[in-house]
Amino acid sequence: MPVHPEIKKILDFIPTTDTKPKIIPEEHRKMFDAPILPVEQRVQVYGVEERTIPTIEADISVRIYTPKEAESYPILMYFHGGAFMSGNLESHDEVVRPICMESGYKVISVGYRLAPEHPFPAALVDCYHLTKWATENKDELKWDGENLAVAGDSSGGNLVAAVSLMARDKQEFTITKQVLFYPSLDLDFSEFRYPSLVENGKGYFVESDQLAEINSFYLIGDVDTDNPLVSPIREENLENLPTALVITAEYDPFRDEGELFAGNLKKCGVPVELKRYEGVTHGFLGKFTHLDEYKDVYKRTGEFLNSK
Repeated sequence: MPVHPEIKKILDFIPTTDTKPKIIPEEHRKMFDAPILPVEQRVQVYGVEERTIPTIEADISVRIYTPKEAESYPILMYFHGGAFMSGNLESHDEVVRPICMESGYKVISVGYRLAPEHPFPAALVDCYHLTKWATENKDELKWDGENLAVAGDSSGGNLVAAVSLMARDKQEFTITKQVLFYPSLDLDFSEFRYPSLVENGKGYFVESDQLAEINSFYLIGDVDTDNPLVSPIREENLENLPTALVITAEYDPFRDEGELFAGNLKKCGVPVELKRYEGVTHGFLGKFTHLDEYKDVYKRTGEFLNSK
């Protein structure tokens, strides 16, 4: 279907040029990190707690969302998007709140270290260790001891897939569900392997010809993009991974790799729910979920997290 009319209004307002400005992380953060709604207009939750958790490498900020008063909770770890160099707890607050309330999960949003100051594997290490921390603090968090999910958007979806692989292989804890919102799963942009990178690579917020430059801030030095912890789509053995919900967007350069990953999971026997939202672009969580066509994404996520 065509781009949603309300989204097209915004796209038409953005000036187009063949010469793209150089990516500056600080400027990218200013643009990316600004929340859309004031806090009083966001979904209200029972409780929000700010914490700083010491790990073996750094002190990591987290924001813990509680949906209601209860004796125990399933737990969801949320890894925000932002091309590994932007995003924070506040930028994704209005995304995490409805997920918390629709699912009934206690959600722990992770403020992992950002590139280029902290390149790969810093973000992955932080997300893995914070997930492990949650399982090791069962009584304090009132975790039910059974349901442990991970979720993330865009680059956060990459971290979801990589943390799920690490958890399966290390066997220090068990993840039961994974939710990937329009994930970026292949970080080799030396060539465009997926038709959506070409079809949706210009004029839809994310410009494909800038991805290699953006990626260079995260992958500094001799990093192998074939490493499944860098590009999870490269992992051939996807058996025994968590049940997955993969959400893609029609006009997203990353659409095809998300859908291919969902197919690969199914081939390896992993239960998968795949949903493509038509007429929408990358990054639609929070930005366009007020539109009728997309507002059910949080309900769908909650139903998936609570499914058997």
